[in-house]
Amino acid sequence: MFKKTARIQVEKPSFKLFEGEKWLVIMSLIGFILSAGIAIYILQNGEVILPEGNVKDAFSFNAAIAMFILSLAAILPLSGLSARKRKTFRWLMIAATLYSYGIETIQNFRGFNPRFSREGSIIDTVGGMLFGVVSLIIVILGLLLLVQFFRLKKPFHRPLLIMGIRYAFLSVLVANIAGIWMILLQDRFTGDSGNLIVLHGISFHAMQTLIVPCWLLERVQLKEHSKKMLLHVGSIAWMVAIMIIGNQTALGRSVFEGSVLSIVALILLVVWFGTFITALLHYVKAKSSTRLPSNEIGIERGE
Repeated sequence: MFKKTARIQVEKPSFKLFEGEKWLVIMSLIGFILSAGIAIYILQNGEVILPEGNVKDAFSFNAAIAMFILSLAAILPLSGLSARKRKTFRWLMIAATLYSYGIETIQNFRGFNPRFSREGSIIDTVGGMLFGVVSLIIVILGLLLLVQFFRLKKPFHRPLLIMGIRYAFLSVLVANIAGIWMILLQDRFTGDSGNLIVLHGISFHAMQTLIVPCWLLERVQLKEHSKKMLLHVGSIAWMVAIMIIGNQTALGRSVFEGSVLSIVALILLVVWFGTFITALLHYVKAKSSTRLPSNEIGIERGE
């Protein structure tokens, strides 16, 4: 009798962006489509719907969530989560995203504030409270993913991306704090002119601003030390700027006023932007050097 040997399939970790995250990408596309449709409506009918609705808010919210979900779809394969945990994370995020799209869009088109309605019925109030709970679920999922990326041990397969993701999640943590702050205040404004939505929005965009330069520099022939130094400088400048904006908001002051702190934050954002452009230029140079122009090909052939 021949002995049968059982084949044990070991799941290999994924290191490709977006791999296995079709449904998160679809959720992102839904948000972009909603935003495009709302933009067309605004052009034809304006943005305000009485008594409280403002469809411009729905436009910006859906676009921002769509971009955030697309960023999560890109980096989730690098998280090192098991297939079961990754599936759980994915579907919780999808459910939370669908509810967020729905209540933000429907309530604004009905003329009510989706979070803090003062004109709606008890159903509108309950819907806004549930929106707060869903927002907290998204915050908790983000915190769990932050912890997971900081738990990853060296050597990393894609160290530059992991470094950028870690910085990005620290910025997203600030965005989440601002979101919880708004829930507790039942408003987005602080003091005379502070606006938490500015802090919330800018901090969330670190998922693009701090990760894309890492992706660009992965494809560039530079010393690893130089790449990391450039990314550290840009990311730290971004984070300090975010903290200054948070301080201004906490004091009830607008980040757009001409104060010393606002100017310092602007300078730091310019420093970050300079590192972004540097990474982009190196990437473009690397891509162009791999292609030989057609006129040079003709010269080499003697044409």
